[in-house]
Order: sequence, then C-alpha cells, then structure tokens
Amino acid sequence: QVQFVESGGGLVQPGGSLRLSCAANGNIFRIYTMGWYRQGPGNQRELVASITNGASTNYADSVKGRFTISRDNVKNMVYLQMNSLKAEDTAVYYCNTQPSRFGVWGRGTQVTVSS
Repeated sequence: QVQFVESGGGLVQPGGSLRLSCAANGNIFRIYTMGWYRQGPGNQRELVASITNGASTNYADSVKGRFTISRDNVKNMVYLQMNSLKAEDTAVYYCNTQPSRFGVWGRGTQVTVSS
C-alpha cells in the first residue's frame, strides 16, 4: 500500500528555519524520484523541490538557494530543509513521487511563517 507521512511543520517567524521529514514505502522510495509539494491558501498544489534516486536535485525558482531537499535511502526518508522562510512560504507541505503516480497523498504538514 502506497503511503506518505509528512512531519516537521509548525509556526516560525520570517527568516527562520524548519526541517520537514517524509516517510515513504520502501519499494516506492527505491525506484522513483521524490518531491516536496506545497499548497498555499487559495493556490493550487505546486512542486517546490525534487530529488532522484541518484540524489540529483531540482528546485522551484521561488525557493532556490533557501530550501534543500535530501534523502536517506536506508531509512526511506525524504527531507526538506527550509531556511530564510518568508510569509509566502506558508502552506501545507506534502511529499510524493515526482510526478505523482499513485493518486495517493498524505495529510501533509502545515508550515506557517508569521511574526
């Protein structure tokens, strides 16, 4: 069964940092490129970062230089280190394969950037 479990969100002041974590099924993790997505208030879900199983990364222009995606192939975990957070980063963050292949999404983790 395909499953994604995100954690690590919270309330942070502008300029602060958070580290998100995602646990994924082992079979999926080993095969596919993984991504972090977000959906802000009134917005469509968007891809912010992706990482191949060979650890090549790609980032949306809006987060480039501030966010870092990484993966642990032993623990089947994907991480998103978010630095220099801005109010516009406020969103629910999800992980999934990239592109999303299975029609399944986790609950996500809420990130709120506010003073």
